[in-house]
Amino acid sequence: MCRNTEHPLGCRIVRAIRAERPPIVSSPAAKPTDYESFAYLERGVDFPAVELADPAYRRSTFRLDLTAEQSSRVDRLLADNVVISLHDHPQMLPADPFNLIPYLRGRHEFTAFRELHQSGLTAVFDGLFGLIGTATSGGWKWDDIITALGMRLADLAHRDDVVVARQVADIVEAKRNGTLAFVLGTESAGFIENELDRIDVLYGFGVRQMGLVYADSNTLGSGQKETRDSGLTMFGRRAVDRMNQLGILIDVSHASDQTCRDVIEASSTPIAITHAGARAVWPTPRMKPDDVLKACAERGGVLGLEAAPHTTISREHPTHTIESVMDHFTYAVDLMGIEHVAFGPDLFYGDHVGFHHASSGNLGMNAVLDPGGLEFDRVSHVDGLENTTESFRNLAGWLVTHGYSDSEIKAVLGGNVLRVLEEVWR
Repeated sequence: MCRNTEHPLGCRIVRAIRAERPPIVSSPAAKPTDYESFAYLERGVDFPAVELADPAYRRSTFRLDLTAEQSSRVDRLLADNVVISLHDHPQMLPADPFNLIPYLRGRHEFTAFRELHQSGLTAVFDGLFGLIGTATSGGWKWDDIITALGMRLADLAHRDDVVVARQVADIVEAKRNGTLAFVLGTESAGFIENELDRIDVLYGFGVRQMGLVYADSNTLGSGQKETRDSGLTMFGRRAVDRMNQLGILIDVSHASDQTCRDVIEASSTPIAITHAGARAVWPTPRMKPDDVLKACAERGGVLGLEAAPHTTISREHPTHTIESVMDHFTYAVDLMGIEHVAFGPDLFYGDHVGFHHASSGNLGMNAVLDPGGLEFDRVSHVDGLENTTESFRNLAGWLVTHGYSDSEIKAVLGGNVLRVLEEVWR
């Protein structure tokens, strides 16, 4: 049972590592003249002005006690290697979480560009706000995803310091040029309904990663909320084939256990669990069982470790911090092999727990975050992994202080994801 009942939602809420590539030495970072999203428009005139959270604000008190040599090593690892977040939401949340729906209705979500450029990232898999329906409670429909993608592309197209990654070369080139690559992704494919060719349309818009199912089941398969798990549907199998043919990375982070098993078996290319953890470490439906994690690795796939508040908690660290997340990391490395583990923190800029409260009617994640009577502490943020800016530097520092080699750190910070993309993207 949770120790704090003030907010019930918050409570429920190997193959050898590939031979070293030549180091990619990045050019000096691009110097954009304006870090604000939609700078070509007038905020408050062309679209509603909702007060946004300060992306530089920090509540996190986590500090690594690094020596000068260790700090220099962290700097070098981030500077010399491709660093990839396998799943994040690099957008800024409203200062008042309950302005979330009016903010989304305005269709101009702001991205924390300045903060992202300070994160050490080369590429971020951008999950958008892709599940918060503003007209219905069931999440995005077809018009929603097309509009969101078009608006996102319009914003990114007006910047010289970012690129939309459609092939591996775009990520490698972003590292060399000191720019930031955005990989457009979705957390569900429910909005394609029964129209297979809509996957091709999304690919044309630049989508290179797709989740099949969120918590609710859809035409492709069962979600995590289901008590009777029917797995992948026949239409879902056709969708998997089409994604394989196009070169889209398939994600099963929110799929049911049987759907995960079916997708891994059906896919002709490796799949990803872009943001999750190990159920053996924290027993909720949101985490993945051992057999799914092992099957993902055996087929060449990769797991991205989740860090959204009240997800990857552990028995050893029931107050959700970076230490809880790394309990999942060490377990996954032992089970899957270090060449199949990465990080998909799943973070926003702003009050993430407030976001969960404000969106509870749309996401309906209560049941899948219930740890079955285990006690844990409600938190306002995950200390050490509050947002994307601090997360990868702290992760790199944690790995340095815990004895991981440069080649191992290079692999989990981005190399493992790059390997999978080289096999999946056409």
